[in-house]
Amino acid sequence: MRINRRQFFRKAGMVTALGLGGTFVINGLRGKVEASEYETPQQGLVAKRWAMVVDMSKFKTEEDFNRVIQACHSVHNVPSLGNPKDEIKWIWDEDYEHAFPSQNNRYMKESVKNHPFIILCNHCENPPCVRACPTEATFQRPDGIVDMDFHRCIGCRFCMAACPYGARSFNYRDPRPFIKEINPDFPTRTLGVVEKCNFCVERLEKGLMPACVEKSKGGLIFGDLDDPKSEVQKIVSSQYTIRRKPELGTQPSVYYLVGGGELV
Repeated sequence: MRINRRQFFRKAGMVTALGLGGTFVINGLRGKVEASEYETPQQGLVAKRWAMVVDMSKFKTEEDFNRVIQACHSVHNVPSLGNPKDEIKWIWDEDYEHAFPSQNNRYMKESVKNHPFIILCNHCENPPCVRACPTEATFQRPDGIVDMDFHRCIGCRFCMAACPYGARSFNYRDPRPFIKEINPDFPTRTLGVVEKCNFCVERLEKGLMPACVEKSKGGLIFGDLDDPKSEVQKIVSSQYTIRRKPELGTQPSVYYLVGGGELV
Protein backbone atom coordinates (compact mmCIF):
# COMPACT_ATOMS: atom_id res chain seq x y z
CA MET A 1 0.00 0.00 0.00
CA ARG A 2 1.04 3.57 -0.63
CA ILE A 3 -0.24 4.80 2.73
CA ASN A 4 1.55 4.13 6.00
CA ARG A 5 0.17 3.81 9.53
CA ARG A 6 0.84 7.45 10.45
CA GLN A 7 -0.85 8.73 7.29
CA PHE A 8 -3.85 6.50 7.92
CA PHE A 9 -4.51 7.80 11.44
CA ARG A 10 -3.89 11.40 10.41
CA LYS A 11 -6.39 11.08 7.57
CA ALA A 12 -8.92 9.22 9.69
CA GLY A 13 -8.67 11.91 12.36
CA MET A 14 -9.29 14.65 9.83
CA VAL A 15 -12.35 12.87 8.48
CA THR A 16 -13.76 12.45 11.99
CA ALA A 17 -13.07 16.06 12.93
CA LEU A 18 -14.76 17.37 9.82
CA GLY A 19 -17.82 15.24 10.36
CA LEU A 20 -17.74 14.14 6.73
CA GLY A 21 -19.70 17.19 5.65
CA GLY A 22 -19.60 20.88 4.81
CA THR A 23 -16.30 21.99 3.36
CA PHE A 24 -15.10 18.38 3.23
CA VAL A 25 -17.62 17.41 0.57
CA ILE A 26 -16.59 20.27 -1.69
CA ASN A 27 -12.85 20.53 -1.09
CA GLY A 28 -11.92 17.09 0.26
CA LEU A 29 -8.68 15.81 1.69
CA ARG A 30 -6.91 15.13 -1.58
CA GLY A 31 -6.59 16.91 -4.89
CA LYS A 32 -8.86 15.83 -7.73
CA VAL A 33 -7.39 13.40 -10.22
CA GLU A 34 -7.48 15.08 -13.60
CA ALA A 35 -9.17 13.08 -16.33
CA SER A 36 -6.80 12.03 -19.09
CA GLU A 37 -6.82 9.31 -21.68
CA TYR A 38 -6.84 5.95 -19.97
CA GLU A 39 -4.90 3.18 -21.69
CA THR A 40 -6.74 -0.10 -21.87
CA PRO A 41 -5.70 -3.35 -23.54
CA GLN A 42 -5.37 -3.09 -27.31
CA GLN A 43 -8.79 -4.61 -27.95
CA GLY A 44 -10.51 -2.48 -25.30
CA LEU A 45 -12.35 0.81 -25.42
CA VAL A 46 -10.44 4.01 -24.67
CA ALA A 47 -12.00 7.16 -23.26
CA LYS A 48 -11.04 10.38 -21.55
CA ARG A 49 -14.23 10.66 -19.52
CA TRP A 50 -16.81 7.89 -19.30
CA ALA A 51 -20.39 9.04 -18.71
CA MET A 52 -23.93 7.68 -18.89
CA VAL A 53 -27.24 9.16 -19.98
CA VAL A 54 -30.44 7.60 -18.60
CA ASP A 55 -33.28 8.11 -21.06
CA MET A 56 -36.30 7.79 -18.81
CA SER A 57 -38.74 7.63 -21.72
CA LYS A 58 -37.43 4.09 -22.33
CA PHE A 59 -38.25 2.91 -18.79
CA LYS A 60 -42.00 2.38 -18.86
CA THR A 61 -42.58 -1.00 -17.23
CA GLU A 62 -41.29 -2.93 -14.26
CA GLU A 63 -39.58 -5.28 -16.68
CA ASP A 64 -37.58 -2.38 -18.14
CA PHE A 65 -36.09 -1.75 -14.69
CA ASN A 66 -35.66 -5.37 -13.64
CA ARG A 67 -33.86 -6.26 -16.86
CA VAL A 68 -30.97 -3.84 -16.28
CA ILE A 69 -30.82 -4.46 -12.53
CA GLN A 70 -30.62 -8.21 -13.00
CA ALA A 71 -27.98 -7.86 -15.73
CA CYS A 72 -25.72 -5.84 -13.43
CA HIS A 73 -26.24 -7.93 -10.30
CA SER A 74 -25.74 -11.28 -11.99
CA VAL A 75 -22.49 -10.23 -13.70
CA HIS A 76 -21.05 -8.77 -10.48
CA ASN A 77 -22.09 -11.48 -8.01
CA VAL A 78 -24.39 -9.19 -6.04
CA PRO A 79 -26.11 -11.29 -3.35
CA SER A 80 -29.86 -11.48 -2.80
CA LEU A 81 -30.21 -11.32 0.99
CA GLY A 82 -33.97 -10.90 1.14
CA ASN A 83 -33.64 -8.27 3.86
CA PRO A 84 -33.86 -4.53 3.00
CA LYS A 85 -31.72 -3.68 6.04
CA ASP A 86 -28.74 -5.67 4.71
CA GLU A 87 -29.48 -5.13 1.02
CA ILE A 88 -26.54 -4.96 -1.40
CA LYS A 89 -27.29 -2.99 -4.55
CA TRP A 90 -25.25 -1.68 -7.46
CA ILE A 91 -28.15 -0.34 -9.51
CA TRP A 92 -31.75 0.09 -8.40
CA ASP A 93 -34.88 2.22 -8.85
CA GLU A 94 -36.00 5.12 -6.69
CA ASP A 95 -38.83 7.65 -6.84
CA TYR A 96 -38.21 11.20 -8.02
CA GLU A 97 -38.58 12.79 -4.59
CA HIS A 98 -35.71 10.75 -3.15
CA ALA A 99 -33.59 10.71 -6.29
CA PHE A 100 -33.78 14.49 -6.86
CA PRO A 101 -34.78 16.06 -3.52
CA SER A 102 -33.50 19.52 -4.42
CA GLN A 103 -35.34 19.61 -7.75
CA ASN A 104 -38.82 18.78 -6.53
CA ASN A 105 -41.72 21.25 -6.68
CA ARG A 106 -45.43 21.14 -5.99
CA TYR A 107 -46.34 21.91 -9.61
CA MET A 108 -44.52 18.91 -11.01
CA LYS A 109 -46.68 16.55 -13.01
CA GLU A 110 -47.68 13.37 -11.28
CA SER A 111 -46.34 11.37 -14.24
CA VAL A 112 -42.84 12.50 -13.28
CA LYS A 113 -43.23 12.62 -9.51
CA ASN A 114 -44.50 9.05 -9.28
CA HIS A 115 -42.21 7.56 -11.91
CA PRO A 116 -39.28 5.43 -10.65
CA PHE A 117 -35.77 6.41 -11.74
CA ILE A 118 -32.76 4.17 -12.29
CA ILE A 119 -30.08 4.94 -9.66
CA LEU A 120 -26.42 3.92 -9.52
CA CYS A 121 -23.02 5.30 -8.52
CA ASN A 122 -22.60 8.71 -10.17
CA HIS A 123 -18.83 8.36 -10.77
CA CYS A 124 -18.47 12.00 -9.79
CA GLU A 125 -15.79 14.23 -11.23
CA ASN A 126 -15.12 15.41 -7.67
CA PRO A 127 -15.83 12.25 -5.65
CA PRO A 128 -15.99 12.83 -1.87
CA CYS A 129 -15.86 9.06 -1.29
CA VAL A 130 -12.36 8.87 -2.77
CA ARG A 131 -11.10 11.66 -0.56
CA ALA A 132 -12.61 10.01 2.53
CA CYS A 133 -11.07 6.56 2.05
CA PRO A 134 -7.98 6.19 4.31
CA THR A 135 -6.54 3.16 2.47
CA GLU A 136 -7.26 4.18 -1.13
CA ALA A 137 -9.49 1.16 -1.50
CA THR A 138 -11.75 3.41 -3.52
CA PHE A 139 -10.00 5.49 -6.14
CA GLN A 140 -10.64 7.49 -9.29
CA ARG A 141 -9.21 6.27 -12.55
CA PRO A 142 -7.90 8.75 -15.13
CA ASP A 143 -10.98 8.02 -17.27
CA GLY A 144 -13.24 9.25 -14.48
CA ILE A 145 -14.51 5.91 -13.20
CA VAL A 146 -14.59 5.64 -9.40
CA ASP A 147 -13.39 2.08 -8.88
CA MET A 148 -12.72 -0.13 -5.87
CA ASP A 149 -9.97 -2.49 -4.73
CA PHE A 150 -11.92 -4.83 -2.46
CA HIS A 151 -8.71 -6.21 -0.92
CA ARG A 152 -7.80 -2.78 0.47
CA CYS A 153 -11.18 -2.13 2.07
CA ILE A 154 -10.99 -2.25 5.88
CA GLY A 155 -14.71 -1.72 6.43
CA CYS A 156 -14.44 1.71 8.07
CA ARG A 157 -17.36 2.95 5.94
CA PHE A 158 -15.95 6.47 5.69
CA CYS A 159 -16.73 6.34 1.96
CA MET A 160 -20.37 5.48 2.68
CA ALA A 161 -20.71 8.45 5.03
CA ALA A 162 -19.05 10.75 2.50
CA CYS A 163 -21.20 9.67 -0.48
CA PRO A 164 -24.23 12.00 -0.64
CA TYR A 165 -26.10 9.64 -2.98
CA GLY A 166 -26.30 6.45 -0.91
CA ALA A 167 -24.62 4.57 -3.75
CA ARG A 168 -22.53 2.22 -1.59
CA SER A 169 -23.46 -0.97 0.26
CA PHE A 170 -21.76 -2.71 3.18
CA ASN A 171 -21.53 -6.46 3.64
CA TYR A 172 -22.74 -7.01 7.20
CA ARG A 173 -22.56 -10.75 6.56
CA ASP A 174 -20.74 -13.08 4.20
CA PRO A 175 -22.52 -12.45 0.87
CA ARG A 176 -21.31 -15.56 -0.95
CA PRO A 177 -23.97 -18.01 0.32
CA PHE A 178 -26.64 -15.63 -1.02
CA ILE A 179 -25.42 -15.50 -4.62
CA LYS A 180 -27.76 -17.50 -6.83
CA GLU A 181 -25.15 -18.33 -9.46
CA ILE A 182 -21.55 -17.18 -9.09
CA ASN A 183 -19.91 -15.58 -12.10
CA PRO A 184 -16.31 -16.91 -11.99
CA ASP A 185 -15.06 -13.97 -14.06
CA PHE A 186 -15.72 -11.42 -11.29
CA PRO A 187 -14.54 -11.60 -7.66
CA THR A 188 -16.95 -12.23 -4.82
CA ARG A 189 -16.73 -10.07 -1.71
CA THR A 190 -16.42 -10.94 1.96
CA LEU A 191 -17.87 -9.85 5.29
CA GLY A 192 -16.95 -6.24 6.15
CA VAL A 193 -16.35 -4.97 2.60
CA VAL A 194 -18.01 -2.00 0.89
CA GLU A 195 -19.07 -2.31 -2.76
CA LYS A 196 -20.81 -0.37 -5.52
CA CYS A 197 -21.23 0.05 -9.29
CA ASN A 198 -17.95 0.21 -11.20
CA PHE A 199 -19.30 1.10 -14.68
CA CYS A 200 -18.27 -2.45 -15.68
CA VAL A 201 -14.56 -1.63 -15.97
CA GLU A 202 -13.82 -5.32 -16.48
CA ARG A 203 -16.05 -5.32 -19.57
CA LEU A 204 -14.75 -2.02 -20.92
CA GLU A 205 -11.23 -3.44 -20.94
CA LYS A 206 -12.50 -6.21 -23.22
CA GLY A 207 -14.14 -3.77 -25.62
CA LEU A 208 -17.64 -4.42 -24.27
CA MET A 209 -20.31 -2.04 -23.06
CA PRO A 210 -21.55 -2.22 -19.43
CA ALA A 211 -23.95 -5.10 -18.84
CA CYS A 212 -26.81 -2.77 -17.89
CA VAL A 213 -26.35 -0.77 -21.10
CA GLU A 214 -26.53 -3.87 -23.27
CA LYS A 215 -29.81 -4.95 -21.66
CA SER A 216 -31.45 -1.52 -21.50
CA LYS A 217 -32.79 -1.46 -25.09
CA GLY A 218 -31.58 2.10 -25.55
CA GLY A 219 -32.54 3.34 -22.11
CA LEU A 220 -28.92 3.70 -21.00
CA ILE A 221 -26.47 5.49 -23.30
CA PHE A 222 -22.79 5.17 -22.45
CA GLY A 223 -19.70 6.78 -23.93
CA ASP A 224 -16.88 9.31 -23.79
CA LEU A 225 -18.17 12.68 -22.61
CA ASP A 226 -15.04 14.37 -24.00
CA ASP A 227 -15.64 12.99 -27.50
CA PRO A 228 -17.74 15.42 -29.61
CA LYS A 229 -18.83 12.49 -31.78
CA SER A 230 -20.11 10.36 -28.90
CA GLU A 231 -23.85 10.01 -28.38
CA VAL A 232 -23.60 10.97 -24.70
CA GLN A 233 -21.99 14.31 -25.47
CA LYS A 234 -24.47 15.02 -28.27
CA ILE A 235 -27.35 14.43 -25.87
CA VAL A 236 -25.88 16.39 -22.96
CA SER A 237 -24.93 19.34 -25.15
CA SER A 238 -28.18 19.56 -27.12
CA GLN A 239 -30.95 18.38 -24.77
CA TYR A 240 -32.01 19.28 -21.26
CA THR A 241 -30.70 16.78 -18.72
CA ILE A 242 -30.59 16.78 -14.93
CA ARG A 243 -28.15 15.32 -12.42
CA ARG A 244 -28.58 14.32 -8.80
CA LYS A 245 -27.88 16.97 -6.14
CA PRO A 246 -25.97 19.38 -8.42
CA GLU A 247 -25.73 21.92 -5.58
CA LEU A 248 -23.03 19.78 -3.90
CA GLY A 249 -20.49 20.40 -6.66
CA THR A 250 -19.54 16.72 -7.07
CA GLN A 251 -20.25 16.85 -10.83
CA PRO A 252 -21.91 13.45 -11.41
CA SER A 253 -21.18 11.60 -14.65
CA VAL A 254 -24.71 10.18 -14.83
CA TYR A 255 -27.22 12.40 -16.63
CA TYR A 256 -31.01 11.97 -16.75
CA LEU A 257 -32.99 12.80 -19.87
CA VAL A 258 -36.53 13.38 -18.62
CA GLY A 259 -38.14 15.26 -21.52
CA GLY A 260 -40.22 13.50 -24.14
CA GLY A 261 -42.37 10.44 -24.20
CA GLU A 262 -44.78 9.82 -21.35
CA LEU A 263 -42.77 11.87 -18.86
CA VAL A 264 -43.68 15.24 -20.37
